Amino acid sequence: MEARGQHGTNVHPTTSPADRLAAVGNQMIEIHLWLGTELARLRASLDADAPAGARPSRDLRAHCLTFCAALGRHHTGEDDGAFRLLADEVPELRPVLANLITDHEVVAGILRRVEELLGDPTPPPAAQLRAELDGLAALLESHFRYEEKRLVTALNALTGRPGTVEELLGLTAPPAG
Repeated sequence: MEARGQHGTNVHPTTSPADRLAAVGNQMIEIHLWLGTELARLRASLDADAPAGARPSRDLRAHCLTFCAALGRHHTGEDDGAFRLLADEVPELRPVLANLITDHEVVAGILRRVEELLGDPTPPPAAQLRAELDGLAALLESHFRYEEKRLVTALNALTGRPGTVEELLGLTAPPAG
């Protein structure tokens, strides 16, 4: 049963502040920082775990696959969520969004190659995996900066609308710490 105030307003709304968007652009930056940190950790682990010519450990391969899944989920979330919304709301961003979607496709190709390398019953040499991760790191650095420069203001303008960051960006940034 709904409780109504004197003006007919529902005093117990069915949505909570958590169901409202707030500073989506800033949250995208947090997600990018987290993904960048995770990729740096992964690359450092590869150097420590699998010296030249060695094969990565099972734990390192699992960490890599988890990272690939998170990055893929983020980009799919953006393509299906934030980018569609921004294309409707801010049509002048459509060329930028098209460029970013193209980047997402290139990143997806790298992620597929990494997953194929890691799915091989004979783990690949670390150098082969390292080359893919280095290329991914270079591309993501440029991609994240471009995306942030072009979209943060438009994403932050979505504040107060119904929805969640996960619906628009595929992930939420893990708590710091």
